[in-house]
Amino acid sequence: IRYSYVVDQQPIGRLLFRQYCQDKKPSYHRYNLFLDAIEKYEIEMDENRIELAKDLFEQYLKREGSEVVDILNDSLIAQCEERLSTGGKELFVEIAQTVKNFLAGEPFSAFQTSFYFYRYLQWKWLEAQPVTYKTFRMYRVLGKGGFGEVCACQVRATGKMYACKKLEKKRIKKRKGEAMVLIEKNILQKINSKFVVSLAYAYETKDALCLVLTIMNGGDLKFHIYNMGGEPGFDINRARFYAAEVVCGLEHLHLQGIVYRDCKPENILLDDHGHVRISDLGLAVEITEGDMVTGRVGTVGYMAPEVIDNEKYTFSPDWFSFGCLLYEMIEGQAPFRARKEKVKREEVDRRVKEDQERYSTKFTEEAKSLCQQLLKKSSKNRLGCKCGRHGAKEVKLHSFFQCLNWKRVEAGMWEPPFVPDPHAVYAKDVLDIEQFSTVKGVNLDATDDTFYSKFNTGSVSIPWQNE
Repeated sequence: IRYSYVVDQQPIGRLLFRQYCQDKKPSYHRYNLFLDAIEKYEIEMDENRIELAKDLFEQYLKREGSEVVDILNDSLIAQCEERLSTGGKELFVEIAQTVKNFLAGEPFSAFQTSFYFYRYLQWKWLEAQPVTYKTFRMYRVLGKGGFGEVCACQVRATGKMYACKKLEKKRIKKRKGEAMVLIEKNILQKINSKFVVSLAYAYETKDALCLVLTIMNGGDLKFHIYNMGGEPGFDINRARFYAAEVVCGLEHLHLQGIVYRDCKPENILLDDHGHVRISDLGLAVEITEGDMVTGRVGTVGYMAPEVIDNEKYTFSPDWFSFGCLLYEMIEGQAPFRARKEKVKREEVDRRVKEDQERYSTKFTEEAKSLCQQLLKKSSKNRLGCKCGRHGAKEVKLHSFFQCLNWKRVEAGMWEPPFVPDPHAVYAKDVLDIEQFSTVKGVNLDATDDTFYSKFNTGSVSIPWQNE
């Protein structure tokens, strides 16, 4: 039980620790308010930051200030004062860490002996209760995955809506998909990002394994690129918005050691507000530090040359696929295959490896430059591929994204250029979604139960607490 877990990572833990500080120790409460003010400062617009830095300094760091944080040494405060006029995003980073280190000591120890911590443990017990089909109400079919349907569902206790991805047990067994299903579930369980679909619950019924995920009602980018009337594709600013949020999603996956391997428009989903998330991690794989993987997996036309050639790789294929996605958003057509073009897989693979993509007048110089650097045939020359898990830093620095405040993007504070109509359905009609045929010749037995027990883990901590 550490501060970094209970307070930094657990929403209910954070809430109860702060409640304890507010009720029992006014000085600790003041330190928490100071940390909040620093967070707000870091996502403030550039032009307002210098003024805000001065206000923060006056209020919390001047010895005669009304709410002085009195646990910092003079040299740290003096260093901060010297740099006040820069208004840099990193101005208070060292000070914030010092305050957190203090709160993680005696204050957190005292919290652990309090009623507030006991209440936290009660919530953790509730979180661990079994989850079954009775936990949810099921609604309309939204689409289909590889092993079964995806339906809208609602948690009976809270009213929160989710998408339930059903994986039929017999279909999994017939296709020997157990390892793939478990990998997807374990990866989803690790991820906590605004820009990747979250797993909230995993449970089983008699016939299916069920993943309960963030519901994304706004449709996928493929639908928006091609089915919204007018010319296919987006204007540069809309493409930049989605590209920036996908970069944040890929960054989160890569920092966890996960290669996505299926970045394409139909896997990027819009929520009710117009923000996007990466979805469908069925082909994702986790890489331990220093290792490489092979595997000719992905979607034709989006796979990097090194994947097609079955070479070893780490995170480079994701940046190539991201380049294909960005190109398609702007051009209204994928770089190596025209829409509905009847062409063999081998020919598309040849184009990916040998042909140079063409750029129309829809591309600005910056957009063209970014696509060209992402679509380099050799991963050695490709943008984002020179520093392993930290490739997103390199991509974020490209001039195409120069106008962005990345802290605001990461906080989900950038205003979406398009907000879905809550009354519209951005998907195929229910009647157009093909039905699954019955699986014949497969029997489930006791040996399958070991696999099901690994899958059936119930609530996922952070989404459950947020709910």
